[in-house]
Amino acid sequence: MNRPLASLSLDLDNEWSYLKTRGDPAWSSYPSYLDIVVPRVLEFLERRDLRITFFIVGQDAALESNARALRAISSAGHEIGNHSFHHEPWLHLYSDPALEREVALAEDAIAGATGVRPSAFRGPGFSFSPALLSILSRRGYQVDASTFPTFIGPMARAYYFLRSGLRGKELHRRRRLFGTLADGLRPNKPYLWRCGTDSIVEIPVTTMPGLRLPIHVSYLLYLAGWSHRLAVAYFRSALAACRLSGTNPSLLLHPLDFLGCEDVTSLSFFPGMHLTLRRKMDLVAAVTDALMDDFEVVTIGSHASLVSRHLRKLPLLPARS
Repeated sequence: MNRPLASLSLDLDNEWSYLKTRGDPAWSSYPSYLDIVVPRVLEFLERRDLRITFFIVGQDAALESNARALRAISSAGHEIGNHSFHHEPWLHLYSDPALEREVALAEDAIAGATGVRPSAFRGPGFSFSPALLSILSRRGYQVDASTFPTFIGPMARAYYFLRSGLRGKELHRRRRLFGTLADGLRPNKPYLWRCGTDSIVEIPVTTMPGLRLPIHVSYLLYLAGWSHRLAVAYFRSALAACRLSGTNPSLLLHPLDFLGCEDVTSLSFFPGMHLTLRRKMDLVAAVTDALMDDFEVVTIGSHASLVSRHLRKLPLLPARS
């Protein structure tokens, strides 16, 4: 009997993109840890014979200094996705022409760096809008993976603002960062957005069925700061809930899951960045292996293709305003 399906992806946010979202002017020099993170992640995945989806930021792809690391991802056979060009989690505030430019610029830069033109998209900070989804569908994208059906967005935003020191215009621009309570009511299983006569598959970042609490690795690392066993037990209970509810989970990784406090000091404000690399890797390995034990793990694109015939269709409902 075949195991149920799951997908695994990594948002390849860079050091500068975290600093930019926080409002730290140091982002403008584009500090990068890709030369450390990418080989580390690729080795981890190769040991498990896993192929996943990497969502790449266009600005990183446009910099020659990142070319070797990004080309290694596609050379290893991983799926390449579009994570926007400027990595601004307020895409939902862009005008339609600005959205079109953002997607197109990222496409061209990513294709130039990796040799692959992406057909999957994830908005930075889970930012999306009906206009963006329509643009993606029109440009031939097969799948969007920007929705995050959880109720904790406002709490995450409040914590982030407390640590950032943002003021004025920059604070206003981030007023819908990480979403609203209404996001917790969005479907937790894959579905189809209707975009006129076209459609695009939505693969949500899975949250705990029923409770809608986050289960991706960055949140588990926060729990691991208290107890590794608690974090693993919480994740295993989430997988059990997925099996019982018939949810094919889509698990999300971030570069900081593969970076310890000894690797980078500028991101100490980020939850979990007080942990050593060894502690982080122990948890990432335990979580990934548990997912592989219970599910057949594939890329986002394969996940969408394999389930698309059985999905319910939803209209482009109003997203964040």
